[in-house]
Amino acid sequence: MGNRGDVSVRTSILSRLSLGPIWRLAHESIDVDTPTGIRTDCVTRPDEAKPQERDRASEISLRADLASNREALPVQQWGWGDLNRLVAECSRCGLASHRTQAVLGVGDQQADWLFVGEGPGAEEDLRGEPFVGQAGKLLDAMLASLGIARGNRVYIANAVKCRPPNNRTPEPDEIEACFPYLQRQIELIQPRVIVALGRPAAQALLKQEVRIGAARGQVFRFGETPVVVTYHPAYLLRNPADKGKAWADLCFAKKTLESSPPKAVVAG
Repeated sequence: MGNRGDVSVRTSILSRLSLGPIWRLAHESIDVDTPTGIRTDCVTRPDEAKPQERDRASEISLRADLASNREALPVQQWGWGDLNRLVAECSRCGLASHRTQAVLGVGDQQADWLFVGEGPGAEEDLRGEPFVGQAGKLLDAMLASLGIARGNRVYIANAVKCRPPNNRTPEPDEIEACFPYLQRQIELIQPRVIVALGRPAAQALLKQEVRIGAARGQVFRFGETPVVVTYHPAYLLRNPADKGKAWADLCFAKKTLESSPPKAVVAG
């Protein structure tokens, strides 16, 4: 037997799209009483509205209903399709009003390595992929030195999915609003090691104050997954003398990964 709540939601949506169903005998007519006190001479009836306006209003209403229904799902039930749609439609914080598009992430969805940055920049906001500017080129070079690449055992994400204005550092409430998306990405990927690129990413994952210099060379945990902290590639572009430290951090992350249990093989 179907779920009555689902039937009710579907019926409501179909009704607003003028898709019925309305069952009646062929010889019967349907009378709609006009509420008392309403002047019908100055009211535009729905069937008198322009078709484009009706279609646009119906589309907006339908999108809102569907987004609400998806978000009502427990986080543990979100799949990649749900994440893509929820992030694209997200308005959990003020960053949504500034974005060109939201940036979920990119790469191997069964990766061993998960790299988490701060948030999209201007280039990422335009292209819809994280780390595609100069910082991204540096990150790709670092990955190549490890014998890996984005999409090959690697997934890249950010603490926030929308670009902060003027590339400022995300505020704590913005990071917190976006955290369920990152959390679910980690649950779906089940990486063997997470590399936090910069302070905001480290604090989003570890839920504590972090200073990169003091946190380097330590293994933290996100649940059971080891977390290694290093500098953000954008910082390294401004401070090239610290590239050697970042390379040492990546080598440390590789050793951490090699000592962690192999990923469980998913049947099917």
